[in-house]
Formats: sequence, structure tokens, C-alpha cells
Amino acid sequence: MIKRLVVFFLIISLGASSKVMAQDPEFSQFYANLLYLNPAFAGSVKCPRLALSYRNQFPKLGSVYVTPSFSYDQHFDFLQGGVGLMVYNDIQGNGAINTINVSGIYSYTLNISRTFAIKGGFQATYLQKKLGDEFTFPDQIHPLYGPVFPTQEDYVSTDFKKSLFDVTAGFVGFSKDYFFGISVAHLTQPSESFREASDAYLPRKYTVHFGTTIPISNRNFKRGELSISPNFLFQQQEDMQQINYGLYLSRTSIVFGMWLRQNFKAHFDSYIMMIGYIQSKMKFAYSYDLTISKLKNQTLGAHEVSVSFQLNCKQKKKKFRTISCPSF
Repeated sequence: MIKRLVVFFLIISLGASSKVMAQDPEFSQFYANLLYLNPAFAGSVKCPRLALSYRNQFPKLGSVYVTPSFSYDQHFDFLQGGVGLMVYNDIQGNGAINTINVSGIYSYTLNISRTFAIKGGFQATYLQKKLGDEFTFPDQIHPLYGPVFPTQEDYVSTDFKKSLFDVTAGFVGFSKDYFFGISVAHLTQPSESFREASDAYLPRKYTVHFGTTIPISNRNFKRGELSISPNFLFQQQEDMQQINYGLYLSRTSIVFGMWLRQNFKAHFDSYIMMIGYIQSKMKFAYSYDLTISKLKNQTLGAHEVSVSFQLNCKQKKKKFRTISCPSF
């Protein structure tokens, strides 16, 4: 039922407006999905890196917003930067709308001084959207027995599959203690309409992020054993805005995180609570979005799990600068 109703409201919106804008899926563990956050992060560690994430948003409604993702990136000295591959599947309405996104990424590293460098990234994306083929209209629904009546609605010819090409660019500036970056997604603003008469384009998404790491050392903790990492993230896509701010507390192999998500109008959406574990070259984290808006009793927030692996590689003598951003 949810799947059919989601598809119905999509078709109604496409028919009622000549301009429809979609929004991108989001991850609460931004730094566990570095390539999704900013393509300039490709190759930000020396050895190959694999990352997997799974997000289930609004679990009380069932699996209506589920987004699994996979990424791989690696630095190459002869390219003076890194390359990356990112794949994610955004599933809405139990499959009513299914989006598959495949991206290839290249980043270039420019050393500005002995203490500061810039990475610029470019991302090319093939995107395919599929629309479910079952439609339920209001005049089909019986208040007790559900969709049992024939509809009187006129059928509108609709393509059930749409393929797009998209481009994203960004940069990251970083030193040993801090980093900042800007990225712009959907530079080409491709049309993702399922009907020729509609102009449902994918609006540009602007991302600004900043973070720093502050080591805490005293007679109880050696340098590097305890640190806090305040971070800030701003995103805007068309008229939708969000600000995330908070910090990470790292104690050797354990990482705790607490964030608050809101917009410029001080509409608070959720608290994001995270716990992560780091062992050698493996990282694992779980986070929960505690909804504090008016939707809190209807959705039960969001669950997100991430795991990443850093693979072995030959360490060369050439100096390599890493970005000291959080792990999750």
C-alpha cells in the first residue's frame, strides 16, 4: 500500500506542476561516506580503502527510505592524486522509486606550502531511476477493504525508466590540524522527469564543511590517546537547507559523536548519536537519528551502519599528506 501511494503522489505532483525538484539522500555519518560528501576526498589515505554503509530512514513506516552504498578509493603517485568508485542505491516507498548511482572520481593534490595543501575533485556519474508499475488512486480505496474499486482516472503515458549523466566537483584545503571544503553536485542539473511534458530537474546541491582535531594530553593520557573534533556541515539544495554541527570524542579505539541537525529558521530536526570502533585497518560505526521535530512519533528517526577497510599496499618513501578528518 505504501509503495502504491508513494508512486501515486509522485505522478500527481508531476502532472500538477511544470517544475518538480528532487532531493538527494543523506547520510548522518558524513565522513564514513567521504566520496559522497566531496569527491576531493578520493585518495585521501595512502592505501586502498573500501567503505560500505546502510541507512534506513523512518523505520516505523517500514523500509520506505533505504540507502545502501559502496565506495573504493586509492592514491596514485604518478597521478598526483587519487581515483575512486562510488555506487549507491536509493530505494523509496519499498521500491516505488529506485535510483542506482554509479560514479567515477579523480582528485588532484596541490601542495601550497610545507604545511598546507589543496585537493580538487571531479566526479562523473551515471544515474538510473526506475518507477514502480503499480498505481493506486484515491477513488480505488474502500475505507475498510482498501484498493478494491476500478479507477476513473485518465491514464497518463509514463516512462518507467530514466537514465541520466551528472557531474560533481569540489575541493578540500587541509593542514595537519584542520580541513575545510566545498562541493557542488549536479552541475548539469539533468532532467529526471518520467514524462516529456514535465521539467523535473535535479537541482544543484551545495556543501560546505569544516573540521579540526584538538588533542587532549595530560598526565593521564598520552598525546594521541584522547581528542575532540568539532565539525560543521552546511548543505543547500534548491530551497532546502540543513546545518549539522557537533563533535567527536575519540579515546584510543572508541569514538563517540553527537550532532544536531537544523535549518536557518531554527527548525530542529534531530539529534544524531554515534558510536564507533577502530581496530588496526578496520572501522565500524552505528548511529541513530533521534527525531525531535513534529515527525518524532510517526517515524522513529533513522538507523545507519558503516564499515570500512584499509587494504595493504607498498609504502614508498615519498612523503604523503593525510587529511585528519573524523573516521565517521
